[in-house]
Amino acid sequence: MTNSAPAADLATDTQRPPRHFLPESFTVTNWAAIEPYFQELRDRAIPSAAELERWLLNRSELESVLSEDLAWRYIRMTCDTQDQSRSEAFQYFVSEIEPNVAPYDHALNEKMMASEFLLGLDPARYRIFIRSVKQALDIYRPENIPLKTNISTQQQQYAALAGAMTVTLDGEEITLPRAADRLKNPDRAVREQAWQAIQARRLQDAKPLDELFTSLIGLRHQVAVNAGFANFRDYMFAALGRFDYTPQDTFDFHQAIRETVVPLIDDLDLERRQDLALAELRPWDLDVDPSGQPPLRPFETGEELLEKTVTVFDRLDPFLGQCLRTMRQMGNLDLESRKGKAPGGYNYPLDETGVPFIFMNATSSLRDVVTMLHEGGHAVHSFLTRRLPLSADKHPPSEVAELASMSMELISMDHWDVFFTDADALRRAKKTHLESVLETFPWVATIDKFQHWVYENPQHTEQERHQRWTQLFDEFNQRTVSWQGLEHVKPYLWQKQLHLYEVPFYYIEYAMAQLGAIAVWRNFRQNPQAALAGYQRALALGYTAPIGEIYAAAGIRFDFSTSYLRTLADFVRDEMAKL
Repeated sequence: MTNSAPAADLATDTQRPPRHFLPESFTVTNWAAIEPYFQELRDRAIPSAAELERWLLNRSELESVLSEDLAWRYIRMTCDTQDQSRSEAFQYFVSEIEPNVAPYDHALNEKMMASEFLLGLDPARYRIFIRSVKQALDIYRPENIPLKTNISTQQQQYAALAGAMTVTLDGEEITLPRAADRLKNPDRAVREQAWQAIQARRLQDAKPLDELFTSLIGLRHQVAVNAGFANFRDYMFAALGRFDYTPQDTFDFHQAIRETVVPLIDDLDLERRQDLALAELRPWDLDVDPSGQPPLRPFETGEELLEKTVTVFDRLDPFLGQCLRTMRQMGNLDLESRKGKAPGGYNYPLDETGVPFIFMNATSSLRDVVTMLHEGGHAVHSFLTRRLPLSADKHPPSEVAELASMSMELISMDHWDVFFTDADALRRAKKTHLESVLETFPWVATIDKFQHWVYENPQHTEQERHQRWTQLFDEFNQRTVSWQGLEHVKPYLWQKQLHLYEVPFYYIEYAMAQLGAIAVWRNFRQNPQAALAGYQRALALGYTAPIGEIYAAAGIRFDFSTSYLRTLADFVRDEMAKL
């Protein structure tokens, strides 16, 4: 199944498609208003393959409406974590609607798989969807419904805690993202003051964050045991649909990163220390430009960030720029950092309208430019899949979703002069970003390996957790950096990674997709037009093909072997040497 709608239509249409099952006026209010539609789907007779397809489309429509309603509740909550009414609206859906949907969802999966007409469906069109439904049936347990509700409720606490974190520097109360901008200041004393303030603020909540994580580990382990798994890691590999690789493959990937990328980072850090003329590197020396120049300021406001990103996208392909213009027209962007806003950034797909929402915490840094391009890549992916027939088709696994975003970071670099008109500033920006591309791999390996240990050993103590984290951090990160006198900080560095709290095991995909993105960029260096066409062709597949086939459509391999990693990491290093 491919998306046959013209690209221009996908990017410019602001209307949600007509409904065929739900009334046009239907909105999500309470479970009593929703349940009759699930009942109708459960009880409907399906006398032919054509009727089975119509049933699937009706079910998908209902799922899309509910998904988009939940999305808006989450978006509004993260835009203002201090507004209790927004948190309550999100929590209402999680506690009063989702638990009631789950049994019906399971019943509809059973009805579909029991249909005598299932084999009459086009296998090329439905193979991935059917495989996912089978997996969902295998791991479903009704006793896990209240546990998942409890987990969702507790996960909200992380955003609330992190969103409330501020520090006071030079008499001004600022968010942690704004404070982190000072880590780029050429004045080492300013950098150290900001770094120490950020860590001190995080440590204020270290205990509640530890307790929250311990609680989540216990709940998640129980979900796994209930479903017949030895641990939550094994459960999540099934729940995430990881059909294409195993836990052992990820361990091998960790080792490949350790052997190939970590030494490159060590070399870069040595060059940094020499360029900065320091006797030793400290944690607050890692973000400043090694030339000693002031931090890059590629924009001043969120609107300027957006306008310049649109220009970059237009240069690549006018379709890409139109995607962002449509989002701006619909008010589907919240870009600037402010107090009370949840941390991080995301592109949230909106399944019914097909026009996503970008959320981020911009503070006028290079990192913000990269984040905007990254989330913009996700947004383009949403547009390219918005007219696929089934809701499930629009949600590829993260190994594909992150390929969309990370590739955009790299293939857009030829047009970064929009942000950096000075040639030296442009060179600095590209070099800094390529360093961060390589740095992605060790950090991802650290977080992922940590998660494996956490859930393989769910009864561990907080002290054991801190010790294991510190060991892994030292294995992969900052091996030439002095942490003398800061030993009390290092055991808690993992707490800044919201994925551990909110989307467990969604992280190794970043490294896999980063490898794929480098391969897309290498193709782009050789033939920009063909590479961009392959990129869009792959994204337009959504999740109607296995990961390997989607990567092949982009002209690359789904491969994270040591040899492939070394080849592509060396390519990045060679490109850096040309700058």
